[in-house]
Amino acid sequence: MGGVGGGPAAVLVHGLYHRPEHFAPVAEGLRAAGVEVVVPELHRGSLAADTAAVQAAVDALREPPLLLGHSYGGSVITGVHGGCHLVYVAAFVPDVGESAAALGGASPWLRAAIEPAAGPVGTTLLHPGRAAEVLYGDCPEPLAARAVGLLRAQAPGCGRGVPEHHGWKRTPSTYVVCAGDRAIDPALQRTMAARCTGVREWRTGHSPFVSRPALVVELVKELLAGVSPRP
Repeated sequence: MGGVGGGPAAVLVHGLYHRPEHFAPVAEGLRAAGVEVVVPELHRGSLAADTAAVQAAVDALREPPLLLGHSYGGSVITGVHGGCHLVYVAAFVPDVGESAAALGGASPWLRAAIEPAAGPVGTTLLHPGRAAEVLYGDCPEPLAARAVGLLRAQAPGCGRGVPEHHGWKRTPSTYVVCAGDRAIDPALQRTMAARCTGVREWRTGHSPFVSRPALVVELVKELLAGVSPRP
């Protein structure tokens, strides 16, 4: 790997409809702790293209980073090579031939929030009021409103993408079950968590990086502390 730095690094991968800016409080907390943080922009049009964008970010780092994927971002980090630890936050953990959609996809509450958007056929967005309840229901209203304001339209088909590589089969992994999640059924999360080497359960909604960023920061710091630097 090339790139600058050489200390601990984390790559944070957002989910559908989201932007890197949603991870800003987590990124700031980790950088303050001396962690190099990269938050790639997805929305490249397909799972393969999103995975390639994250792979490029990983390849630019000197040390293998911790990869954290939220929701659909779990499908992305599953297909990336070169991570030292995978963290799935209310995220999909596909096996061979599986997609996020095939694993169960969005909950009925999240599906009810999806609306057609202007642009190419199949492009969608989230109804602001419903998105606040489903994605950020455990956030104070101003915080939820800011997060909803950052959401963007989503191209079709990404959730049906199938990873070509399955990093969790070889790389240590931690699953964070969000027990109050309304977007991905916590029971489904617990089923997918069984594929990981470690499991945590938080009493949060779907987006703890918005509602409880310090929890995410502390988990990443803890897991990075257990990683031996490459000689």
